[in-house]
Amino acid sequence: MDYRKLGKTNVSASLLGFGCMRFPTTKGGEINSAEAEKMLDLAYSKGINYFDTAYVYHSGKSEEFVGKVLSKYERSSYYIADKLPCWMINSLDDAQRIFNEQLQRLQTDYIDFYLLHSLGKQSWDKMVEICVPEFCENLKKQGKIKYLGFSFHDEYKVFEEILTSREWDFCQIQLNFMDIEHQAGMKGYELAERLGVPLVIMEPLKGGMLASLPEDITAELRKANPNASIASWGLRWIGSLPNVKVVLSGMSAMEQLEDNLSIYSDFKPLSDEEQQMIRRLSEALRSKMNNGCTGCKYCLPCPAGVNIPKNFSIWNEYGMYQNKRIAAWQWKNNIDDKRKAKNCVSCGQCEEVCPQNINIREDLSRLQKELDSVVESLKASSK
Repeated sequence: MDYRKLGKTNVSASLLGFGCMRFPTTKGGEINSAEAEKMLDLAYSKGINYFDTAYVYHSGKSEEFVGKVLSKYERSSYYIADKLPCWMINSLDDAQRIFNEQLQRLQTDYIDFYLLHSLGKQSWDKMVEICVPEFCENLKKQGKIKYLGFSFHDEYKVFEEILTSREWDFCQIQLNFMDIEHQAGMKGYELAERLGVPLVIMEPLKGGMLASLPEDITAELRKANPNASIASWGLRWIGSLPNVKVVLSGMSAMEQLEDNLSIYSDFKPLSDEEQQMIRRLSEALRSKMNNGCTGCKYCLPCPAGVNIPKNFSIWNEYGMYQNKRIAAWQWKNNIDDKRKAKNCVSCGQCEEVCPQNINIREDLSRLQKELDSVVESLKASSK
């Protein structure tokens, strides 16, 4: 297993971190404890020493399960990363209560890496207002947490504000070869590198999208290396960045764990030629977008309540990756029915201000039919 030193800390963390939010589950949706324990045991035996969980993962069951399994091992031989659910915190009493509960669930006296979970502008301002960063600094002084960081989901300018507001021990961002301009993106990576803040990476495979690509892209990758999994290209791309210290993978099957272990146990950064190939293929993927929506939101608010950028985001991702399962899930779960394209009244107000000159009304009609069809086809195939 490859290890990297996290910034100014004394920690040498495994480059592959075990993300504990996607354990295998039973038909009833509970953690398949027998299978998941085998996976954690194998991960530990092969040198993974960074285990990332959160208060809400697996409906609140992840922390307890992780704590129970890892308690078999010497506490100093692994690192636990856990997160304070900022959206649930309205006072320091809330923060203290939840933190105490996390220690109890994890069967530990301290948490190695503690994060403010899923920060954005509103949640950050709220945490500052009620002095949560100071609360966490006090936990550090007490030895109850070792290192303080945050995970992030917002625009770059918000990331810059948060990262430069204080001295952080580390931070966690979403980054992969398709999201270089999304959220913190590569600008955020470069800022963290300049400031000496080590990065932990989530969604290196974009929620699994980069593990199952369209046939033409897959054929190119197979030609480059017939023995490499499609997922390995994304995992090697992110691991090739020097300020990436831990790459989190939410593994839900033993086969995924074994493949990831093979990649990071003898890690080989992408060569210059391979980097060029990934850049070319990422552009080829982007060319498959259904329209040129950039998510600028100039079209909002829509008089009919349609979330135009969100509709286009789901549709464009489906166009790029052709993943029916993920597209159907997003169409059912990631957008409220009242915000869907079908509610468009064709007033044309959005098209008057769209800087990309998109035929918004026509595209909304197309995407509603197409995504509805994807959902129906999956229903039919499952019968």
